[in-house]
Amino acid sequence: MATYVLVHGGGGGGWVWGRLAPRLRAAGHEVYTPTLTGVGERSHLLRADTDLETHLADILGVLFYEDLRDVILVGHSYGGMVITGVADRAPDRIGQLVYLDAATPQDGESLVDLSPVLMALARQDARMIDGVEVVLGPDAAATRQVGSQDDAIRAWKARRQTPHPWISFAQPLRLTNAAALARIPRTNINCTSTLAMRPKDKVQRALTADRVWEIDTTHDLMITEPQRVAEMLLSLADL
Repeated sequence: MATYVLVHGGGGGGWVWGRLAPRLRAAGHEVYTPTLTGVGERSHLLRADTDLETHLADILGVLFYEDLRDVILVGHSYGGMVITGVADRAPDRIGQLVYLDAATPQDGESLVDLSPVLMALARQDARMIDGVEVVLGPDAAATRQVGSQDDAIRAWKARRQTPHPWISFAQPLRLTNAAALARIPRTNINCTSTLAMRPKDKVQRALTADRVWEIDTTHDLMITEPQRVAEMLLSLADL
């Protein structure tokens, strides 16, 4: 039995894995789908200091309090920032890293550095909620740009997606354990439609890993192609 911890992207929540996680569990595996502070069902916890470090602490807490080891840690989109930082701080608990059309940061980089076009689009819709600058949400231009164009999926997401604290996108990730991080096996699962949006000097990272797979779908691949993504993740369980 493998243990998967699935980390969602900006403005999401554990709910984004609703079509994928049951497939992993049906195969006999343990699956955790935590929601990051300030979004989803934890949106009531949004504060001015909810940042990238807060989200690292969220996932590190799951690993520690559930006493998880040899975890297949999966990050979607902004979740790539989170899983990289978590693996840097707790490499002994991570068996594999999976970047699901996700950011692949190096030390000192923010999501803004890795996805400047999409982040500039997101910033256009920035607004203040209770003194916190937030972006994204169901009607944001950035969400429409990369998300599914299927009306039913868009409606399903719109009922659940919440604004996301901008500071976590702009904050650089600080890594201190590069050697241990580099030893963790890595899989990149890319979406064809979003590869072209990555900066030319960083796109090679998405194509460099122990395993690199591609799906021709939109950015929300765990929603649009849950069976194919599940099959890919399940193939990692015996490695």
